[in-house]
Amino acid sequence: MSQNQFGFEQFSIKVDKGQSALRIDKFLMNFIEGTTRNKIQTAADNGQVWANGIPVKSNYKVKPGDEIKVVMDEPPRVIDIIAENIQINIVYEDEAVAVINKDAGMVVHPGHGNYTGTLVNALKYHFDNLPSMSAELERPGLVHRIDKDTSGLLVIAKTEQAMQSLSKQFKDRSTDRLYDALVWGSLEEDAGTIEGHIGRHLRDRMQMAVFPEGDNGKPAITHYKTLEKFLYVTLVECKLETGRTHQIRAHFKHIGHPLFNDDRYGGNQVLKGTTFTKYKQFVENCFKICPRQALHAKTLGFDHPVTGKRLFFEAPMPEDFANLVEKWRNYSQNSSQEI
Repeated sequence: MSQNQFGFEQFSIKVDKGQSALRIDKFLMNFIEGTTRNKIQTAADNGQVWANGIPVKSNYKVKPGDEIKVVMDEPPRVIDIIAENIQINIVYEDEAVAVINKDAGMVVHPGHGNYTGTLVNALKYHFDNLPSMSAELERPGLVHRIDKDTSGLLVIAKTEQAMQSLSKQFKDRSTDRLYDALVWGSLEEDAGTIEGHIGRHLRDRMQMAVFPEGDNGKPAITHYKTLEKFLYVTLVECKLETGRTHQIRAHFKHIGHPLFNDDRYGGNQVLKGTTFTKYKQFVENCFKICPRQALHAKTLGFDHPVTGKRLFFEAPMPEDFANLVEKWRNYSQNSSQEI
């Protein structure tokens, strides 16, 4: 965060190469979580929205390469990490690392709208003096993250040495990570690889998008294989070669098979199947059984930062996901018998 004679820099955004002409108030509304267009327009009227070093009005059309800044009179909220006695599932711990099986619904680190109740708040309570990857951003112990509504395994660094070792392993892609995902439709191939750069969606900044030509975003590779087919959905196992934000969710949306009940990527609609009301009711009941995207980080492998020994961990499919799979399995078997 920087401060100059005009105020405090609240946001700084460089417009992607592929961005089409869009009013700056609409652009920022898509980018800044929890804001409104009216707030952005008011900020622009007050000279607090800048493009390329110059204050602009809310009807300014952003273009590729623009440097957009929002400058406020007050500094942005500084998040103090408060230790909170929140129960977490620690599946392994020694002096250097801990492995956590995160429940779906738990935010990993504090941010807009989630200043308490996160995994980081819990980590600060359960462990002492955890290192942080960034001096500016306190995220004690975090080497990687998974989405709020994704369940599964995370490794936590308890020492600076462990943080450096694990960070390098993730950067070098030498960790092993497998995910279970339930996706809409039947995949053409029982095994395959999805490739394509992943970056912020050019219109909806809360989403990630795939850019096949690589003009935007960063390289991303997801390998998958089919575990079980249930007529209109498929249970797949995903192996991450890279670890981009929303990688599995964005990649499967890109190939036309969004994750089941993924509201951000369109998987919370009846996308495959019949037009019968009874079937629609069945799917809606499935949404209630697993009220989140059907994604679970089930295995994690890495070299221990001290001993160098390869460690592997596996977290069983959580109850909501397991019940969802069983419901689809029964539906598929019963429907096949009727056919």
